[in-house]
Amino acid sequence: MTEQFSLLMPLWSGDDPAFFRLAWQSTVVDQTRRPDEVLVVQDGPIGPALADTLAELMAASPVPARVLVLEDNVGLGPALDRGLASCRHDVVARMDADDVSLPQRFAVQLPLIEGGADIVGSALLEFVHDTARVEEVRIPPTDPVWIRSAVHFRDPFNHPTVVYRRQAVQRAGGYQDLPLMEDYLLFAKMLASGAEPANVAEPLVYYRVGSGAYARRGGLALLRSEIALQRTFRAQGITTRREYVRNLVVRGGYRLVPTRIRQLAYRRLIAHRGYGGTGQPHPDR
Repeated sequence: MTEQFSLLMPLWSGDDPAFFRLAWQSTVVDQTRRPDEVLVVQDGPIGPALADTLAELMAASPVPARVLVLEDNVGLGPALDRGLASCRHDVVARMDADDVSLPQRFAVQLPLIEGGADIVGSALLEFVHDTARVEEVRIPPTDPVWIRSAVHFRDPFNHPTVVYRRQAVQRAGGYQDLPLMEDYLLFAKMLASGAEPANVAEPLVYYRVGSGAYARRGGLALLRSEIALQRTFRAQGITTRREYVRNLVVRGGYRLVPTRIRQLAYRRLIAHRGYGGTGQPHPDR
């Protein structure tokens, strides 16, 4: 059965109008299977250039499009939660305002949702300035058993690529306000509440990392979020005591090491070098 779906895209004052235009073009206009509606969540006031771009794209949209305006900037997790509640369809696709979707993205992902999955992600291609120059390929685990196993140590989904069922998200409690970790927490809770997962090894999104990406993956603020995340996992029985201690040491330490070491560790353990061609961990990992 073919299902209709919503595209949920948050927008805030820090977004670049040119990047937003490209994200919209690739995810709304150029898709071989277009969304049935677009909901842009404007998270607080935005500047005139971004507002003009938003108005122009909405007016020319080839599919029904709406803007949910939040008077104050509430942050990504709460903004997405409010957007989910306003989407017209139960199936919702995520997209950030500075990434680029490949044209076959939804044509690949929606059949998996229609086949029974509650959340479907994909591999992504990391780039800094130009999609023609890919820095890393981030391939997630694709076997449901590996997805459920991986969540005890790392996020098994690439958040900018996911399509999910709103019912499954809400059953898990929705997004929480945990800066930089809200997606991982949500996906772990979804799996714990019985959501059926799926990933495809095919890259379907170009993910803009920016020149300071590895520096932003560390620091005291992210360490605090990491500790809060791990405490929540332990309190909710998602991880064992042993996994809790391991995660605090390994993942917490990752936040504190020098940026160059963090970059090497990321490339070794998180991106494609840590996975085989099927998206499953190598036997020695």
